[in-house]
Amino acid sequence: MELTNIGTIKDVMSRNGFTFSKALGQNFLINPSVCPRIAEMGGCKSGTAAIEIGTGVGVLTKELAKRCDKVIAVEIDERLKPVLAETLADYDNIEIVFGDILKTDLSALINEKIPEYDEIVVCANLPYYITSPVIMKLLEERPPIRSITVMVQKEAADRLCAEMGTRECGAVTAAVNYYSKPQMLFRVNRGSFMPAPNVDSAVIRLDIPEKPRFTVSDEELFFRIVRVSFAQRRKQILNPLSAALGIPKQELAEMLVKCGIKQTARPEELKMEDLVALCEAIAGKK
Repeated sequence: MELTNIGTIKDVMSRNGFTFSKALGQNFLINPSVCPRIAEMGGCKSGTAAIEIGTGVGVLTKELAKRCDKVIAVEIDERLKPVLAETLADYDNIEIVFGDILKTDLSALINEKIPEYDEIVVCANLPYYITSPVIMKLLEERPPIRSITVMVQKEAADRLCAEMGTRECGAVTAAVNYYSKPQMLFRVNRGSFMPAPNVDSAVIRLDIPEKPRFTVSDEELFFRIVRVSFAQRRKQILNPLSAALGIPKQELAEMLVKCGIKQTARPEELKMEDLVALCEAIAGKK
């Protein structure tokens, strides 16, 4: 069954009484070259297990199952049960878990379903409206996964993979870089979907190192500094940080200088090392 064929998708949907849900951001892939590339570049191979977020009609699910030993797919829309029973009938290494990924304990899911695997990857075609919440959940909860390969809105991909210290970076860029090493893989034209969205997409991969790339003594403080600094990305960081952290302006200015940061610095000028150094300097004053 060719699941990227528009006629096939429509027939399967019609037989099972399924219609697209705008509320769930459902756009199904009809470009046959995309999902094999996601699976290959996402590290799916013999000896690995994959967690998929959102199955659609099973296009990516099949490609993961062809390459991985086991696929656990988390899907929120239970209306897809009969559709997936038909489209994935030829595969015995796929298990569908119906539920909300944002309410799922990923570590518990892994321990229950695939505890024997050392190599676990996450692959997904994420609805645009949950891109940041899902990615941050995967990173912050630190489940035992090696990488996250996801298709997201092109604008979101640009921000997630932006280089720190450039105009394109933002708070989410800093957060992603703190936990992982992001990489842009390839672009996906909006015509690759049914129904076609209004924007293009891109596939990115976040590689999660065994040892953290950066460490701070107070993560809560670090991310507060990031949020406050990038809230007004084009303005200097001195005044908002001074007000938010309750540190006298002159004292904070001296801290910036000691960290090798200009007193007039804007968030878009900061590297990860600058944010880490500033966090440690402020934490040391507490």
